[in-house]
Amino acid sequence: MNAKLSRRSFLRSTASLAALTAAPRPLFAAPAAPESVVKLLYESLKPEQRKEVCFAWDYVDPKRGLLRTRLENNWRITKPAIKSEFFTADQQAMIRTIFEGITAPEWHERFDKQLDDDIGGFGNKQGIAIFGEPGSGKFEFVLSSRHMTLRCDGDSSEHVAFGGPILYAHEGDALYEKPNHPHNVFWHQALEANKLYHVLDAKHQALALVTQGMPTEELVGFKGKDGGFPGCPVSEFAADQKAELQRILNHLLEPFRKSDQDEAMKCLTAQGGLDHCSLAFYKEGDLGDDGVYDNWRIEGPSFVWYFRGRPHVHVWVNVADDASVKLNSYQNSIM
Repeated sequence: MNAKLSRRSFLRSTASLAALTAAPRPLFAAPAAPESVVKLLYESLKPEQRKEVCFAWDYVDPKRGLLRTRLENNWRITKPAIKSEFFTADQQAMIRTIFEGITAPEWHERFDKQLDDDIGGFGNKQGIAIFGEPGSGKFEFVLSSRHMTLRCDGDSSEHVAFGGPILYAHEGDALYEKPNHPHNVFWHQALEANKLYHVLDAKHQALALVTQGMPTEELVGFKGKDGGFPGCPVSEFAADQKAELQRILNHLLEPFRKSDQDEAMKCLTAQGGLDHCSLAFYKEGDLGDDGVYDNWRIEGPSFVWYFRGRPHVHVWVNVADDASVKLNSYQNSIM
């Protein structure tokens, strides 16, 4: 952050963002790196606020374990909602700025639709937590709610992309969506993956299609290089098919900021790239039994991107450059 940009001048520059509490979809460019804004947010918190939302780096919750690495599909990591009297208008604006800083600008509107549909809008039923002390070289900001867990860590979390495991999801028109998932903002990712399945030859389709059994959602921990991944090994694909899978992976990475995209690819490269992964489509849960597979997974030694389209879209993401990184996850029913 520019040294001349004080906390006071930052707040002046973002004063108009106080409209967050009234306008459901404010779109703006973050004036600083999101990590810098996390530090400003932390400094603005009063002692009674820090008591509720700030934790030591390795804080272990008595019931939920290591809280910083926790992942659920329907939770608020701390009790105070962003859009409440607990946070000032300036603090709410800073939290929104952090969110927009860790996601791609062209995706802000689509994320807002997901939040509008699933929790009534940004900040409603969403919580934050800050682990460690921002500016110390070791900290992490976590944003959580139903269908969203995102992180901002400034590379404090070693060996992992996105600051740790993340989740994005959407319930479009209904809890149990129709096979074409109308109005689901993430369904196009599955359509892109299915394009690849349908151009594979019969042998590779047979390898890629898992006809019995499908892992539960929370099973996105790493198996290591000898994990025995389901589906078709990417190493068996032709060059053009590998290129198509890379294009699909680019689609998956698209909603997030460039630095997180790059870190995810760096982690994947460290474990041997896509050639050391497998691609699996699951016959179980094929809504409509139409051959457009709602559930699919790209998995490698320390890479899991698990798209679950039944009963609506949940996507669990866990990426690192070392399979020894542990996951603390919990599946909260189908919500």
